[in-house]
Order: sequence, then C-alpha cells, then structure tokens
Amino acid sequence: MTAPEPLEALPEDWTKALAVVAHPDDLEFGAAAAIARWTGQGKEIVYVLLTSGEAGIDGIAPAESGPLREAEQIESARIVGVSVVEFLGQPDGTIEYSVALRRLIAGVIRKYQPEIVITNNFWDTWDGDAMLNQADHINTGKATLDAVRDAANRWIFPDEGERWGGVRQVWAGGSPKSKHAVDTTDTFDVGVDSLKAHKAYIDGLNWPHFDPAEFLEGISRAHGTRLGTTYAAAFEVFTP
Repeated sequence: MTAPEPLEALPEDWTKALAVVAHPDDLEFGAAAAIARWTGQGKEIVYVLLTSGEAGIDGIAPAESGPLREAEQIESARIVGVSVVEFLGQPDGTIEYSVALRRLIAGVIRKYQPEIVITNNFWDTWDGDAMLNQADHINTGKATLDAVRDAANRWIFPDEGERWGGVRQVWAGGSPKSKHAVDTTDTFDVGVDSLKAHKAYIDGLNWPHFDPAEFLEGISRAHGTRLGTTYAAAFEVFTP
C-alpha cells in the first residue's frame, strides 16, 4: 500500500480571514480547531453563514430551528475566539449557484476585507469517491471562489462596496484534494467543545453513538500523521 503524500503547512503570515459556509456546524466538523489556533495568535476571523440551518433538524420546524441554530453557532464561534457571526438569510437546503449569490458573497468580502477566505469542500464527494457532498456546500464553495475574483474587479457589482483585491488565497476545509494543513494539536480540545455547542443539531441527527471527540480525532489524527503532528486540519488551497 502506498503511503499518503505529506501535507504542507499553511502560511500563517496573515492577520484577517473571512469564513464563508452554508450552515451552522459546517466549520465545526473539522476546521474549528484551526480557527482556535489562529485566533489564539491574535488573528481576526469573521464567520459568515449563508443560511441559519433552519431545515437541518427533522424534528424541529424551521421557524424554531433557525433561531436555535443561530444561537448555537454564535456560542460555538465564541468558544474558538470568533466574535463576529453574520447570517445572510439564504434558504437552507436549496442554495443555488447564481450571479445573485456571487454578488451577496462579494459584498461581504468587500465589507470585511480579508487576506484569507475559508470555505468548505465543494467537490461532489468528501472522500474523492462515493461519500456524497451536499448541494448547499458545493454551490456555496463555488460561488465563494468566484466572488473573491468578483470582489477584486471594480466593474463587477460596483454597488456592493469598494473593490477588495487583497484576498491572497481561498482555503477549502475537508477537501479530498487537500495538500496543505495546519497543526491543531494544542487546540484540538477547543475544536471538540466548539462542535459540542451544536447540541440541538447533533441530538436531532439521531446518531445515538456519535461522539464529537472520537469523530474529530479520527479525521484530525490522519491529517496530523501526514503533516508530522499529532492532530491537523487539512485544506485545499486556491489562489485567485
């Protein structure tokens, strides 16, 4: 059996990042420990959630679930040192890739002016084979990548704020094509606590034996082995 290729350490010579994902909990299923590491270094990170995850709990109607999941996400972000969490009110479960979505995301990029934009895996699968990804994740990631370029072009969406061409890279967490990673050994437990904050969502999954620490350890230890650390979070890197 061929050993997996080593992962390259992500650069950390930046100060501001913007995380754009589809739902509450998307960042916590892998990237939150990395966020905790970076905020611990004094970096400024803002969360932008396209939806409130209102369709994510089968046993709770959207009108109740949305505010509940927003509150869990705000607490989850606080645990890893993020104080700004913005919800954009898009429809959970039916996000479509569109010019309108690119416009919306380009506007928040111009608003927060990050150097790094973080999103989730937007390939068709999580494992490069059979574990299917969700349409919301796919469309959010693709629109985010395009919105970075849009935000840098003064002639595209000129009514969405002053152009921002300062995004150096886009990092997609959990991608099966990841070639980079960050050491999360010292912040692994914080990442676990951040996932545990999504209690209503986890309970609603009806996975009676789900253990957040065990789940994250399985992913993080495998990435850590490839980075040469105990734990790590892996990302695919795109340069606009």
